[in-house]
Amino acid sequence: MSYRLGVDVGGTFTDLLLINEDSGETHTAKVPSTPEDSSIGVLNGVARICDESQVDPKQITRVMHGTTVATNAVLQGKGAKVGLVTTKGYEQTLQVARSFCPGGLGGWVYFNKKPLLAPLELTIGADERMDANGEMVRELDEAKLRNDLKTLHGKGEIEALTICFVNAYLNGAHEQRAREIAAEIFGDTPISISSEVVPEMQEYERTETTVVNSYVRPEVSQYVYNLQTALDERLGDDTQLSILRSDGGLASSRASQDHPVNLLMSGPAGGASGAIYFCSRAGFDDILTFDMGGTSTDVALIQNSRARVRRETFVGDVKVRAPSVDIRTVGAGGGSIAFVPEITKTLRVGPESAGAVPGPACYMKGGDKPTVCDANVVLGYLPSDVQLGGAMEINRDASVAAVQTVADAMGIDVMEAAEGIIKIVNENMFGALRLVSVEQGYDPRDFALVGFGGAGPLHANALGILSDAWPVIVPPGPGVLCAYGDATTQVQDEATRTYITMAEDTTAEQLLADLIELKERAGESLVADGIPTSDHEVSYQADLRYAGQAFQITIDFKEDELKAKGLELLTGQFDDEHEQLFTFKLGDGHEILMIRAVAKAKAKALPQLKLGQEGTTLEDTKIHDTKFYYEGQYHDAVIYDRNKLHEGLVVPGPSIVSEMDSTTVILPGYEAKVDSVGNLLINPAK
Repeated sequence: MSYRLGVDVGGTFTDLLLINEDSGETHTAKVPSTPEDSSIGVLNGVARICDESQVDPKQITRVMHGTTVATNAVLQGKGAKVGLVTTKGYEQTLQVARSFCPGGLGGWVYFNKKPLLAPLELTIGADERMDANGEMVRELDEAKLRNDLKTLHGKGEIEALTICFVNAYLNGAHEQRAREIAAEIFGDTPISISSEVVPEMQEYERTETTVVNSYVRPEVSQYVYNLQTALDERLGDDTQLSILRSDGGLASSRASQDHPVNLLMSGPAGGASGAIYFCSRAGFDDILTFDMGGTSTDVALIQNSRARVRRETFVGDVKVRAPSVDIRTVGAGGGSIAFVPEITKTLRVGPESAGAVPGPACYMKGGDKPTVCDANVVLGYLPSDVQLGGAMEINRDASVAAVQTVADAMGIDVMEAAEGIIKIVNENMFGALRLVSVEQGYDPRDFALVGFGGAGPLHANALGILSDAWPVIVPPGPGVLCAYGDATTQVQDEATRTYITMAEDTTAEQLLADLIELKERAGESLVADGIPTSDHEVSYQADLRYAGQAFQITIDFKEDELKAKGLELLTGQFDDEHEQLFTFKLGDGHEILMIRAVAKAKAKALPQLKLGQEGTTLEDTKIHDTKFYYEGQYHDAVIYDRNKLHEGLVVPGPSIVSEMDSTTVILPGYEAKVDSVGNLLINPAK
């Protein structure tokens, strides 16, 4: 009997999901995150979930992990000291960057550029040159490069080295040779070359991306190595550790250490993967997701059971050329702090958060500021007599005292203040949902809305009312859904090639031949991780634009689709999406900028999730009566145990559905039906 373990590290809690690969039985656990070293929280969680489930740790063979180590290194400026080797004359590439200042028309007035991740004093130029076709113009001067590298090494500061030459995306021979020379001098210092990290056009983006890869590489490598070592000690030497990539796939521990730039959005991507896993099985292929945790809320749009992926990843003011699920984040979480500015006397919520330490006031861990979580406790949405997982005691008096400070500052009743906090945070999340739907040309009413995360189900019904997206879906184990996503996704890698060809100047046959070559390259990484070619699933992508445009749209397709429809498959899809986004299409002048192959390991089918207790009535699932405050008045409600709910039962509102990892609120005038997958489907009552 074997188990797989999904682990997601959040700002407040670390979530774990243990799945029996033979029976489909699941176990969940939540432990406080440990911001000073997230691996401590992971190992604490492993110990707890094995103890509570009575599962022998040695039976866990696969661990899938979403991590924010790379993200935090960039946000906190705690990455490595990076040395940079460019083509001679291009040493200022990072400094020149792009002529863009954030902050609107007046942004240039107050914009202060942050220090370069690879400072100029640690940058040297190599005497070499490739032309725009990848042909050698000037040979690499190895003697000069060796001397310059020795001088650079002599400064004794460099912890990671980056090599990025002009046009190396077409021909990386000089970069590869430069790495060999640098390895002789720098020894075990990690070296990243752009022709392997991001073989794509545009000099600045390629340089910045490769530098960021070097910047986070030592810390990520150390973290992954230490975690793998600790897991081997506790679970056995054959435990396979995989890290979630920003684009929703998994990377092996080896690939994660070599190319950590692909992990910058690792954490949020797990939620989208988990939502797709449950909703697609229930027949909902078009969904809007919102993952509300303790610190922030992440939203995404899923169409045809496929997350929208953008080719650039943003972390703070750093932008890298790496694929990531198109997730937008707002500072609205259960720990978001409510306050009343002295000047305006208007209620504000977030983005500052109480986080895991000291946390909301109700958890009695030292926090005393009013948070969204405290407002939910005051209103009765988060009952103080139903502990979170039996481990987190909730103190309502502490929440009332905290929210009272806001009420006093505004001169209103404490219940009115608490409801005001909830309404403001709901509007903040609705604004984020509009970013991925309305502002992208999509009508939210054409989608189902999926609420998850520790706090998401508390607000899901209210968000459904604001967006008019029905049904509102609360998946099984919503508080650990990111861990579900980690545990149910696939190892993947990709290979990319710059194409820059007009569609009318090529043929489907030629394009397919080029894609097959990329397919072999993409599969090499999986083979290196012990996944044979027979277990690969390959799909393709092409980035298209109308000639002369400054942006492109990525089109996904399969080999058989290209054979059947030819290039019309790509141009037609591009026209349709361009019209969706910008209300017009041209119909000709299509330029193919990039092509890529994405190789995934075939997913191992998991047994159907076991649901509730068959034969029980709704009355049997009742925990006790309660009441909560909604729209200015109290409503009598019932608390139900989700673990006992089974397919076909309908839970009428007003009510609360409680489970280990989250709490779902069903408002007056609405009802929730349990489907065959275990989802709660909330709709207006008939």
